[in-house]
Amino acid sequence: MEVKSSTTMQLLLDHSTTQFDGQESQELQMCPTQHNVLQITLTGPALIGTIIVVIISVQVFHPSLTSTLIALAVIAWIVYNDYDNFLLLGPGGTPSTFLGYLKIACLRMVALKNPYEPLSCSSDIYPRIGYFQDTPYLLPQRRGPRPQIAGIAPQRQINQRGCSKVYKSLLATLEATAAQDPARFFTGISCFEKKGLSLFSRNPINATCKGEIVHVHNSDRSMHMNMHPDDAKLVIEKGWGERHPLARGGWFKQYVPREFMMIYAPRNSAEMEVVCRIIEAAGFWVSGEKINLQVRDQAFNPKEKDVESISA
Repeated sequence: MEVKSSTTMQLLLDHSTTQFDGQESQELQMCPTQHNVLQITLTGPALIGTIIVVIISVQVFHPSLTSTLIALAVIAWIVYNDYDNFLLLGPGGTPSTFLGYLKIACLRMVALKNPYEPLSCSSDIYPRIGYFQDTPYLLPQRRGPRPQIAGIAPQRQINQRGCSKVYKSLLATLEATAAQDPARFFTGISCFEKKGLSLFSRNPINATCKGEIVHVHNSDRSMHMNMHPDDAKLVIEKGWGERHPLARGGWFKQYVPREFMMIYAPRNSAEMEVVCRIIEAAGFWVSGEKINLQVRDQAFNPKEKDVESISA
């Protein structure tokens, strides 16, 4: 039964992702982008002017001073490009100012070097086992390469963004979950990001920011959530996400919990189903209770979810 379910889900993912390939959403506004910090683009007149300035500087100043000035100019340009990249990621938990950039630049030096290395599981955590312990088949392998991820705070997905209808379905699903069980859950603005829709637990058993389970980034449709280390390990292995650069525990808990994960944006309705299972795992870690997310996808083509027709 487990093998059949896993195979069926994989077929569904392959079918739906094939439909999506090459159809990046045109409706995204303020999409995160990045450029090479070492890239210097000069027009013809600017290039000639730069050469003239260098020649004059060599004649007027001492060669060592000229070399120092050129080096400082290059460093200033790199910092400018890096700061521009920080701004291009859009608003997030860090102020979009130069001081905010300097803070992130310092944190970058102590961030995780390998976000795909699983988090170690301590002996005193609860729940003792992860949500997917008995049902790993619910998490099939994600199709294709991982998307490009940039930044720390904000941290954003640069490519492979989901389309508008999947994003709206995700928001509707979170809102419906809270509306159907208001005694346990509610939605609101993210406590971590200070913007974007989040799902919260009213009675969290594991410390997150005010019981936040998941928040969605409206610029790239990716998500951040807190997960049991065993579930996070499986999510990483199956290609659905990675650890946040500051999810190191200890002193870094003032920024994010050590269980904090970046989950990639679902690209179609089939991936949306998988992401909902991941959100259920996050809810299990934060609240200690199992939840059942029913995807609100009336805008989708029902044939995409027809397992029998896909597997036939």
